[in-house]
Amino acid sequence: MTISSVPYLDLATEFHTLRDDWVAAIDRLGAKASFIMGDEVTQFQNTIAKHIGCRHALGVANGTDALVLALRALDIGPGDEVITTPFTFFASAESISLVGATPVFADIDAASFNLDPVSVAHKVTTKTKAILPVHIFGHPCDMTALQPIADKHQLSIIEDAAQAYGAKWGDAMVGSMTELGCFSFYPAKVLGCYGDGGLVTTSDDKLLERMMRLRNHGATAPFTHTEIGYNSRLDPIQAAVLLLKLKKIEQDIEQRQQVADWYDAALAGSDAIMPARPIAGRHAFNLYTIRHPRRDALRKALSDAGVGTNQCYPLGLHLQQVYAHLDYQPGDLPVVDQLCHETLSLPIFPGLNKDQIDYVAAVVKSI
Repeated sequence: MTISSVPYLDLATEFHTLRDDWVAAIDRLGAKASFIMGDEVTQFQNTIAKHIGCRHALGVANGTDALVLALRALDIGPGDEVITTPFTFFASAESISLVGATPVFADIDAASFNLDPVSVAHKVTTKTKAILPVHIFGHPCDMTALQPIADKHQLSIIEDAAQAYGAKWGDAMVGSMTELGCFSFYPAKVLGCYGDGGLVTTSDDKLLERMMRLRNHGATAPFTHTEIGYNSRLDPIQAAVLLLKLKKIEQDIEQRQQVADWYDAALAGSDAIMPARPIAGRHAFNLYTIRHPRRDALRKALSDAGVGTNQCYPLGLHLQQVYAHLDYQPGDLPVVDQLCHETLSLPIFPGLNKDQIDYVAAVVKSI
């Protein structure tokens, strides 16, 4: 088999395998004029809550809204601080700012790319109200180390599991281990829909009740509002495709792990540092992100060879212009600064074959 290119992501092939069932679902929704909320959303919430292992799951418009609703449900706002990672997508910190609180950035672990519990402990102040760990790239955070910090200082933990559906710490699925878990169903995720979608998980009845109100304009009944909320409801058409994908999600995760195993073997002996596996649990491999001392040269070589890549993330959030007022400086979070110059995400998706991985690895070994 001759390989001349490898896409970073192939969503079209997956779509064609689901197309007939998804179109049939759209026809059913249209026939009964179910366009907002409805049975599909309820069924999806019940099904995914069971899979994750929590009492409640609440579908919302997107992953950013999931984080905002979780923060609001905990009454976090102006004057409060939330400790999080700067090595993540902007929404993790943006959501903290959107509720009026201040993101406090901690350093990360060089192996897992997740929050370093030692750095987190040093960042706690009297203003700290929560820790917001991100299970980055599908690698679960060390919740065994983070929970005692939260308990000692009476802090909440909100899991940002946007990149890690199906990942586990020990036997527990991400999104089930703390008060609140937040997911994104952006199309490129492990579990992605065909548009925007999000989810908040909890086993707390009162938090669920608050978030149900917040996602629907703060309403307790039609035309009756007790607080300012949002218009953030999961579309039933997206719920329908997510229900289809949930049927084979374990198979998809297994295929991602197989691709990662092939990469590990094919890249052995190269200058690449392969992604670590959790000491306890399961990596969901939303991304396969390596470290390389000549990252930019490698990315150019891969591009020239027709291989798609992504640079997640080129600049830590603590050094972004939008957070200049927080006065972080280069060197304040040295592991983040280093990894921003070394990390590169290679193609990974269910269906990627070994010949394609060998082609990518050959380019990596040439640098």
